[in-house]
Amino acid sequence: MKAFTGTPALVRLALRRDRIRLSVWVLALVGVTAASASAVASTYDTPAEIASYARNIGSSPASIAMAGPPVALDTIGGIVVYETSLTVLLGVALMALFTVVRHTRSEEEVGRTELLASAVVGRHAGTAAAVSVAVGASLVVGLGVTGSVLVTPFPTGAAVLYGVSVTVLGIVFAAVATVTAQLMSHGRSATGAALAVLGASFALRAIGDVQGSFLSWLSPVGWSQGVHLLAGDRWWPLLISLVFAVGLFGLAGWLTTRRDVGSGVWADRPGPGRAGRLLSSPLGLAWRLQRGTVVGWGVGLVLLGVVFGSVSNDLQDMVRDNPTLQEYFAETGGSITDAFFAVALLFMGLGAAGFAVASALRLHGEESAGRLEPLLATDVSRDRMLLTPLVVTVGGAALLVTVGGLGVGLADALVRGDFGAVLPLVAQSWVQLPAVLVLVGLAVLLMGWLPRATAVAWAVVGFAFVVGWLGGLLSLPSWLSGLSPFQHLPQVPVEEVTVAPLVVLTLVAVVLVVVGALGFRRRDIA
Repeated sequence: MKAFTGTPALVRLALRRDRIRLSVWVLALVGVTAASASAVASTYDTPAEIASYARNIGSSPASIAMAGPPVALDTIGGIVVYETSLTVLLGVALMALFTVVRHTRSEEEVGRTELLASAVVGRHAGTAAAVSVAVGASLVVGLGVTGSVLVTPFPTGAAVLYGVSVTVLGIVFAAVATVTAQLMSHGRSATGAALAVLGASFALRAIGDVQGSFLSWLSPVGWSQGVHLLAGDRWWPLLISLVFAVGLFGLAGWLTTRRDVGSGVWADRPGPGRAGRLLSSPLGLAWRLQRGTVVGWGVGLVLLGVVFGSVSNDLQDMVRDNPTLQEYFAETGGSITDAFFAVALLFMGLGAAGFAVASALRLHGEESAGRLEPLLATDVSRDRMLLTPLVVTVGGAALLVTVGGLGVGLADALVRGDFGAVLPLVAQSWVQLPAVLVLVGLAVLLMGWLPRATAVAWAVVGFAFVVGWLGGLLSLPSWLSGLSPFQHLPQVPVEEVTVAPLVVLTLVAVVLVVVGALGFRRRDIA
């Protein structure tokens, strides 16, 4: 078929470009699933502990909203699925949609698609190559998930179905991204639209599962979780996902014929004839470009905080029946509730770190797209262009840890009827900020001296997440867990706030930013 001529060559090109990026995605998702499955199997290793988990977690609306339908929680395999499915399903969906947009709409936006089209390349070859890479990566993740859960008491057939359900969700969101890439004119818009579909799918699934209504069946996430592993092992919901994906791929192919290369089906709206004063400075431009991102991350952290706060009332019952969890929370000292809040605030800090690293590295994206050099041709210096947007980065991170702590405090106050702890939790959430700033400094350092290695900053964020989430259960050596800047913070509210580590981490962040700025000043652009 002439429309797909050149697809194999473009697949090889995409794999060559994304060999590190996709390897990190696959290893991270499979590794976290394997570590979680092993930790769960060792944590709930008696019938009493399994029964306690099913009784307390399986009846919690907040847990159901986050993790999915509480099926087969009277088995260790069911608990493994319940604890791992959220991470791996959302992860594979994100991997697939990012990959497709990167190799379709983003390529058109910078003009490479039109350049390739001058060779012997079919009209649909680029899209087919991007989808092939995304589907292949999703398949590898699915195979890894199958192997990861087989190390626990997990039937082979159910393990295969688990892996297939993960792969199919990746295929669905590859198809979603294929459509948004045709509709939108810019890569960020296409990514944002696909993320909105993912968020809506998660919300529909959460509401449907909590209410026990049909809304779950309107969600691709609900279709993958509707297989009911170890409680029926239903394959037929995945047929809905595949039919939906095929329909989206067909729609994307049709939309390709309805637009010009480089433009989207939905044309950009013309902006005002003159820019406002806010856009006349790097700070104003940075805020204009990132305000939607700040709002999106803020909503996500508030919801995550609400989930943490809403289960605090059930925590005592769950931990009382499980010696392993007692040991895990005892490592932090203090009461179980305070230890739980320390973990919750850590997750708020990790979420803020994700935003902060993305925000700090945004200038690198502008540089790669060729938009930075024209700005530097004006009277804006390199230092100003690099450092001024960090005001938005730091301010956004501070706002995110604040609203995350507010979500935890308000939800806890509503379930326990005590609003006195809300403001202290909000204040304690700021303790996470110096560790976030260290990661910002690392991103700036890499951008200044080793711009091709900026993915290392994301690797450190992922490592900090694993240490914060599973470090206590994995019994990591102190030197290894100490590589996460969050491990050097006082664990409030269990511990008193000590100023010394906060000051040291902040100074480290400042030094990293200064050294990174020196490198950015000396190196060539792009």
